[in-house]
Amino acid sequence: MPGNVTGTTLIGMTHIPPPAEELRFLDTELRQLDARRAQLLARRAWLLHALYPVPAPRPAVRRPETTAPSVQNVLLILGGILLTVAAIAFTLVSWGHLGIAGRALVLGAVTVAALGAPVPLLGRSLRSTAESVAGLGLALTVLDAYALYEVAFPDADGLGYSAVASAVLAVVWAAYGLTLGALRTSPGDRATLSSPLRLPLPVATATAQLPLLLWAGAADAGAHTMTAALLLTAAFDTALALRTPVKSVRIVATVGAYVMGGWGTFAAGWLSLTASGTSAAARAAALLLFAAAIALTAAWLAPRPRLGTGLALTGGLIGVAGTGGLLRSSLPEAWTVPGYLVFGVALLAVMRTRLPEPVRHGLTRASACVQVVSVLWALSTVAVALLGPVGWVERAWSGSPATARDAVTTDNLPWPPNTATAPLVLALVAGVLAMAVRGTAWRPQALTGALTLAWATALIVPATFELPYAVSLSAQFLVTVALVACALESPRLPTLPAPAPLVALCLALVTALSLAFLALASEPATLSVLAALTVLFAAAAWRPHLGPIAAPAALVHATALTCAVGASLGWQPQHTALLVLVVPVAAALLAARLGASPTALSVEVTGAAAGLLAIGLAVTDPPVLALVLALCGVIAAGTAVREDRRHVGYAAAVLFVLATWVRLASWDIGSPEAYTLPVTVPALLVGVLRRRKDTQVSSWTAYGPGISVTLVPSLFAAWGDAHWLRPLLLGAAALAVTLVGARHRLQAPLVLGGTVLTLDALHELAPYIAQVAGALPRWAPPALAGLLLLALGATYEQRIRDARRVREVLGRMD
Repeated sequence: MPGNVTGTTLIGMTHIPPPAEELRFLDTELRQLDARRAQLLARRAWLLHALYPVPAPRPAVRRPETTAPSVQNVLLILGGILLTVAAIAFTLVSWGHLGIAGRALVLGAVTVAALGAPVPLLGRSLRSTAESVAGLGLALTVLDAYALYEVAFPDADGLGYSAVASAVLAVVWAAYGLTLGALRTSPGDRATLSSPLRLPLPVATATAQLPLLLWAGAADAGAHTMTAALLLTAAFDTALALRTPVKSVRIVATVGAYVMGGWGTFAAGWLSLTASGTSAAARAAALLLFAAAIALTAAWLAPRPRLGTGLALTGGLIGVAGTGGLLRSSLPEAWTVPGYLVFGVALLAVMRTRLPEPVRHGLTRASACVQVVSVLWALSTVAVALLGPVGWVERAWSGSPATARDAVTTDNLPWPPNTATAPLVLALVAGVLAMAVRGTAWRPQALTGALTLAWATALIVPATFELPYAVSLSAQFLVTVALVACALESPRLPTLPAPAPLVALCLALVTALSLAFLALASEPATLSVLAALTVLFAAAAWRPHLGPIAAPAALVHATALTCAVGASLGWQPQHTALLVLVVPVAAALLAARLGASPTALSVEVTGAAAGLLAIGLAVTDPPVLALVLALCGVIAAGTAVREDRRHVGYAAAVLFVLATWVRLASWDIGSPEAYTLPVTVPALLVGVLRRRKDTQVSSWTAYGPGISVTLVPSLFAAWGDAHWLRPLLLGAAALAVTLVGARHRLQAPLVLGGTVLTLDALHELAPYIAQVAGALPRWAPPALAGLLLLALGATYEQRIRDARRVREVLGRMD
């Protein structure tokens, strides 16, 4: 192509076929591609068949439901059982047909054959068969022992012979199993064992559980000897479980140790609890200490730490039960729990020893368990000391009791017996928590628990030792002061944990509440205690971290004080309500001073509760109730002056309205306008103010409630009023509302006023309409109705147009 040919010329020379020809060309190419693809797929299938021929289907083979070894074991077990049953039947039933020589020859030959057969069987690797035959041989040795008893020792004691026989059989079976296990394969032609049998050694271990128990039963031993036999067997099992390498023996020994040890420990504990003298208690303590030694030894040698901790925990508790039981038999009953507690605390000495860590942890937990149980025992006295004073509510100011115990107990809530040492128990545990738990993550919780237990100790001391009533009051007040002081000084003491201030203040509140109930026994005590508690919590409320709790507590005690003062002056409850209102006033002033502090809300809530109490006290006297409601409204209105408490103004308005209604009701005023106008006027004023701030507010929202609250009740009253004055005044008021709505183009006044005016006018015209209707002939009403329908139908379109026009006019109004 010449080099001087331009691109435009090349584009013009390019041949582009017509669309129909191009489409035919594309279809031809696609058909050729499809045919080529089909050829390639057929070739690929032939190659796959040639390289990987598909095997012919085989018939389904049913799989057996059980395996051959399972069938073998079942057959061997059944065979051994049948042979054993046959041997027992031969020994017990057919024994008399043979003489002494025949009997010895038969049993001896069969037993020797059964015990010797496993050797060649194991040499041929028939282990399961050897196990079955060995089991038969072991059963035959039991029958041999029975035969020996019947023939050689017919007059011997059955239990004694059984004890000896079980011991001999255990030794023989163990020796038999160990002997078979000691055999090894030799290079000669003699077949020997390659591994021991699994049956003889576990059976020997299980049989070893019987000799001591049977011997104790044969000797008519007492409970202590029988318990000692159980514990000795448990000790043997424990040693065997810890030292034997054979798993089956270890399992049987472990089960035996737990069963025999648990049985023996329970029996020893029962002997300790029922011991009537020092000697019996000492023997029971020795048994328990032996059981504890077994458990601790097992914990020391336990292969797993968790197992060692559990065994050490059990051993520690058993040891405490033994030593505490020894003291219990020689001390008064009130000292039983302290005796156990002392030994429980003594377990903490292991914390500074070099014992294995699982053992130390287990003994420490055992000590904690003993302390928890001791505290639970002493809590009954704490419950009585706290709840007992509540009973003075029903017999307030009936006279001071003689002692503190008389002040907290009633016929339904007596003092728990044998609790003279309860303060000692609580104090001891508190000291342990404060001194023993150091440098750990549990230190804050321990100190908090120590504080709580020290409080409980101080709370029950007066009633426990039956101190005078006045001393009890003074002691509880001092405890409250100490707790408040602890809460105040906690931020300055870094050694105290974070929850200590809150816990101390809560305990102070509980103590103050109990003290307030306790002081109800006499009038001077009530006034003095409530005044002192009010001052105490008011002083504590000045600390910011205590204000949200201490300030409401001070107001609550002040409320109780005002009620007590009113009762002391002989005032009626409704008059006392006026005195109670001092508390809401103080709360409102204090909240205004606090501002945005978290204490302000709790103070306001407490003041509101005091106001409700005042209303409840005055509810029986309507004039005083109206005064109390009005005063509460004044307090609420004063609170609403604050910028962040504007919403309290609604409550103030409600209180003022209620006060007005109660006052009107007390004057026996039945006119509804007297009750509705006090609501309408403020509502309309609020509506005016709201419309000034927000011009988008609808007249229904601003003025609708205020107008309807007076016009609607008055309309109902006017329809039932036979006089003319009320309908006249209502019509005038409705007309004025309608004109105001029309003047300012407000929808709500126009509609409400017009509706009420129309209904009021119909009420006034109703008698005349009735007279006219009575004077007309009977055909006149249907005729008038027909004319009316014709007139309505004739002017329907015009009425629709007028209605639309009125709707548009109303819609343009606000």
